[in-house]
Amino acid sequence: MTTSRLPPWLRRSKRDLVSLRQMKKKLRNRSLHTVCEAARCPNIVECFARPTATFLLMGDVCTRDCRFCNIETGKPKPLDENEPEQVADAAAEMDLRHIVVTSVTRDDLPLGGAEHFAATVRAIKNKLPEATVEVLTPDFQGSREALACVAQAPIDVFNHNLETVQRLYPNVRPGADYHRSLQILSEFARLRPDVLNKSGMMLGLGETPEEIEQLLYDLREADVSAVTIGQYMRPRLANLPVNRYLPPEEFEAWRLRAHDMGFSHVASAPLVRSSYLADKMIDGS
Repeated sequence: MTTSRLPPWLRRSKRDLVSLRQMKKKLRNRSLHTVCEAARCPNIVECFARPTATFLLMGDVCTRDCRFCNIETGKPKPLDENEPEQVADAAAEMDLRHIVVTSVTRDDLPLGGAEHFAATVRAIKNKLPEATVEVLTPDFQGSREALACVAQAPIDVFNHNLETVQRLYPNVRPGADYHRSLQILSEFARLRPDVLNKSGMMLGLGETPEEIEQLLYDLREADVSAVTIGQYMRPRLANLPVNRYLPPEEFEAWRLRAHDMGFSHVASAPLVRSSYLADKMIDGS
């Protein structure tokens, strides 16, 4: 079964377009990208108005081709060595108190660009020492050396998304591996037990309730304590179709179940995304 008609609880008004244009201008002036734009996030107007943003490192072209994602696949450009300082300057100009940095997957780079992540975090902390920093990383092809590099940076939240249940990985995330991602999360928890360990998933791709339960169990076994659960929304026709739009009450039921399973931080609702209201998750509000 596939569905394309958007239910009313997923429709958002296009308010505060002035803030949206102003934020985009600031980002373009510094040649920066955000996953908010690249992934066509439905919360972009709200987040840019707050203002918050998730900075997308290492360009806007990915070396992988996940079928749910709107980001372009191809041969990326060389790294911009000035990007860490540019991100830090932008965060300071925006007066951000919680900064999320993510990236396209760069399998073409040594350590998958882990050193670039670490350099960006250090630049932000040098500019904004009181701010909290969250990194949302790719799997670095399972490299422990890459993970250790990120772990040495002064981060406050480590995030790596499983995205979907194990059975759907070959179709949804070709090039990724369910158990490799769990290992990344487990290994990071061992390296930095002082840091909030976080992951996220999308629903509506054809998973069963039993598979969702298993995914949550696997995350807890990997010492993940924060989880986000949201509705998959098809960015464009080339992406996977939506199998089902779950009503808000089902997301609320999964929120309660995740808490029962021992997660300390849970955000579960149709419009929840991995970085949506990430600052509120870290302070527990």
